[in-house]
Amino acid sequence: MLRPLFYTLLALFALAVVATAALLARVAPQLPDINSLKEVKLQMPMRVFTADGSLIGEFGEKRRNPVAIDEVPLQLKQAFIAAEDERFYEHPGVDWMAIVRAAVELLKSHQKRQGGSTITMQVARNFFLSSEKTFDRKLREIMLAIKIERELRKDEILELYLNKIFLGQRAYGVGAAALVYYGKPLAKLTLAESAMIAGLPKAPSSLNPVADPAASLARRGYVLRRMLELEFVSREAFDQAMASLETASLHGQPSETDAPYLAEMVRTAMEERYGTAAYTEGFRVYTTVTKPLQDAAVRSLRTGLSDYDRRHGYRGPEAQLALPVNAPTQWPSLLAPYQTIGGLPAALVTAVSTQSVTAVTAAGESIEIPWSGLVWARPQRGNDAVGAAPRTASEILKTGDVIRIQYHVPVPAKGKPAAEPYWRLTQLPVVEGALVSLAVADGAVQSLVGGFDFARSKFNRVTQAMRQPGSNFKPFVYSAALDHGFTPASFVNDAPIVFDAPGLESVWRPENYTGTYYGPTRLRDALANSRNLVSIRLMRELGVETVISHVSRFGFDAKSLPQNLSLALGTGETTPLTIVSAYAAFANGGFRITPYFISRVEGPDGRVLETAAPARACDECTDGTAAEEEPLDIDDLKQQQAKPAAPRAIDAQNAFMMYSMMKDVITRGTARRATQLNRKDLAGKTGTTNDQKDAWFSGFNGKIVTTVWVGFDIVKPLGGQETGARAALPVWIDYMREALQDTPETELVPPPGIVTVRIDPDSGAVAGVSSKGAVLESFRERDVPGSSGAGSAGGQAPQDEAPPADAEQLF
Repeated sequence: MLRPLFYTLLALFALAVVATAALLARVAPQLPDINSLKEVKLQMPMRVFTADGSLIGEFGEKRRNPVAIDEVPLQLKQAFIAAEDERFYEHPGVDWMAIVRAAVELLKSHQKRQGGSTITMQVARNFFLSSEKTFDRKLREIMLAIKIERELRKDEILELYLNKIFLGQRAYGVGAAALVYYGKPLAKLTLAESAMIAGLPKAPSSLNPVADPAASLARRGYVLRRMLELEFVSREAFDQAMASLETASLHGQPSETDAPYLAEMVRTAMEERYGTAAYTEGFRVYTTVTKPLQDAAVRSLRTGLSDYDRRHGYRGPEAQLALPVNAPTQWPSLLAPYQTIGGLPAALVTAVSTQSVTAVTAAGESIEIPWSGLVWARPQRGNDAVGAAPRTASEILKTGDVIRIQYHVPVPAKGKPAAEPYWRLTQLPVVEGALVSLAVADGAVQSLVGGFDFARSKFNRVTQAMRQPGSNFKPFVYSAALDHGFTPASFVNDAPIVFDAPGLESVWRPENYTGTYYGPTRLRDALANSRNLVSIRLMRELGVETVISHVSRFGFDAKSLPQNLSLALGTGETTPLTIVSAYAAFANGGFRITPYFISRVEGPDGRVLETAAPARACDECTDGTAAEEEPLDIDDLKQQQAKPAAPRAIDAQNAFMMYSMMKDVITRGTARRATQLNRKDLAGKTGTTNDQKDAWFSGFNGKIVTTVWVGFDIVKPLGGQETGARAALPVWIDYMREALQDTPETELVPPPGIVTVRIDPDSGAVAGVSSKGAVLESFRERDVPGSSGAGSAGGQAPQDEAPPADAEQLF
C-alpha cells in the first residue's frame, strides 16, 4: 500500500525536478548581466544652482538623492532589515525559510500576511523585471537574486536597494524620503522617523504619513517592535520612539535662493537641448546669478511694490472668518488655505484694541500690531484716491479678519538710534513689476525677478511682458542723432507742436510731462529732464526710418516698432530683457551683447558637459587679425576663440557721449534721487508712459546694467505722480546699493576721437578759459564747435571759425 504511494511521490518529484531543470535551462541564458548593476544609472532630477552653489530648484518626476551605504545611519539600515528581510546578511539571496513560513501562513489563514521576498529579490525585481505576478517572473526573480548575491557584496546590494526603492510622494530612495517627509538629511533622522521610512515599502502610496497618518503610525509601531525583537534597539529607546509624535509633512526641495522665474527659464532651455532626458539624467545646471544679488533683487522689488501699494490705501482684509468659541487652539488651522505669498504670511485677527491689534499666525504665534504698523491704512477710494486717516484700529480691522503681516525693521535716520522693529499690517500688492540685471561685458544675468511672487503668477514679466518703455526709449533716439551730425551741445526747440499726418489716428498734440516748455534746449539738458518735444523734433529731423534702422542695431525688432513719430516717446512695445540688453551697449563701449543665464552644465558625477562661451564687449577680439597684421601665434588664437567678439551697436564715441549725457539724468535730472548712492559712475534714464501706465528705470555703470519695470498686468494707470522716478527708481536704488557695495567706481573712459572742451551753455559755442558760466562738453573731434567738420545740426549756431587759441581742451 505504501510502496505505490512512495513511487508515485518519487515520480512526481522527479517530474518536478526535470520540469524545473528544463525551465532553468530555458531561463538562465535570458538572465541579464549583473555587472550592469555596478554601473547602474538611477533616474535623477535636474538641479539648478546659482553661480556660487546655492540651490535654486529641482525638476523631475522622481525625487532622488542617492547616498553611499556609508552615509546611511546604522539605525536606518536595521529598521529596513527588521521590516523587510531579517536574515539579509545570512541567506544567499533567497530566504527559503521565509518562503516556507509565508506558504504555511497562506494555507492556514488564506491571507497573505508574510512575504517571502528578500531585499536582494526586490533589487532583482526593481532593476530588471516587471511587476507582473506569474510563476515565470518569480522564477527569474529567484535566479537573479542568487546571481546577484554571487557577484555583489551585501552592502552593495543594500545600497542599490536603499537608493532605488519607491517610498511614496515622488520620493525614490531613503535620501529623498528623509527630505520629502521630514525636510532633513539622513544623519538627522530620529529612531521613530527611521522606522516610519522603513515601513513605507509595503504600500508607499497609501501607507505614507501624508496620505494616511493613522495607518502609517501603526506600521511604524510594527517596525519598532521588530527592531526590539531583533535586539536592534533597547527597551528605553523603543518606548521613547513609540511615544514620539509623528511630525511628517510634505517638504519641497529646500530652495536656498529665491529665483523661480530664472529656474523656469533654465528648465525650458534644458528641455530644448536635451529633451525629456533633462529630467532624468541628474544634470547640475549652474546659472550666472549669485545668491547675494538675487536675494537683493527679490527684496528690492517686493519692497518697492509694497510701498506703491501702501501709497494707494488699504483694500481691506482678505477674508472674514468666524472664530470657534472657546477654542483658540483651533484658530491657527483656519489659516491653512492662506499660504505665504511674497514673504508676507497670513494672520487671523483675534482682538482689536483702541490703537493696536492682536493676531495669530498659522504657526500658532500670537503677535501684536502697534499703531505704527496700522496708521498707514487709509481706505482705498479707487486707484488714485484714499479716504481719511484712521484714528482707531476698529476703523481698519475687526475680529476674524484674515490679514497679511510683515515684520518691519525701520531704517534709522542719520545720527539717530535705531528704532525697535515691529509687526506691520500689509496686503498683497495688485501692482506687478520686474527687475533684471546684466553684466555689461558679456550679458551674464546677475539677477532676475519676473514678478512679486512665482506662486501667485508664473508669468515672467522680464521676458514675456510686452510693454511701452515710454521715455526709457529716448536714449536710443538721441544716439541716432549723435550718429547724424548732432552733438550733446546741439540745440533743439522745446516748444508745442501739432501733427496731423498719415499713420496717426487723429490730430496729435504731444506735451511735456510738466506741461511747461523751455524753448531752444541743448540735447544734454533735454535728455536729463526728459523733454518730449525735443525727442519728437529730433526724430522728425532724422526721419522715422533712420531712427528705426539705428535702434534695431541694439536688438529691437524693427518690424514691431511703430512707423511714426510717436516712437520718439517709446510707444513701441518691448520687454524689460530687451531694454536692459540694449542699455548694456551704452555701458560697455557700444557692443550688442546677448543675455545668457546658464554658465555650465554638469553631469551627476561632476563632469562638465558644456560651458557658456558668450560673445564679449571686446575691441581686441573683434576680428581674426592682430593689431599690426602679424600672424597669430597659437596662444593668441586660443584666447580669441575663447572670447568671441560681440557685434557693435554703436561706435565707442557715441557710447561715451550717451553715458556722459545719462550721468546728468542722475546728477541733475529726473533721477536725482539716485545721488543718495554717492557714486559718480552711475548713468540711466527714467521712463513713464501716457497716463502713467508703465514706470521704468534703466541705469548702469561700467560693470552692471539694471532695468526695473512697474505696472499692472491688465494695463491701466498707476495713478497721478507714479512716474518712473517714483515707482521704479527706488527699486533700482535699493538693488544697486547692494549690488555695488564695496565695489570701486567704474566709469567709461573717453575713447580715442573724443575731446572735452569748455562751451557757453547758452550758445553751444566754445568758451574761453575766462568765460563765466562755461561748462564742459564732450564731442567727437570733428564735431567740436568751430572745427572744420562741425555743422549746425539741430539749430546750433554755425561756428565758422576754429576754436579760440585760449579754449581749454581736456582729455
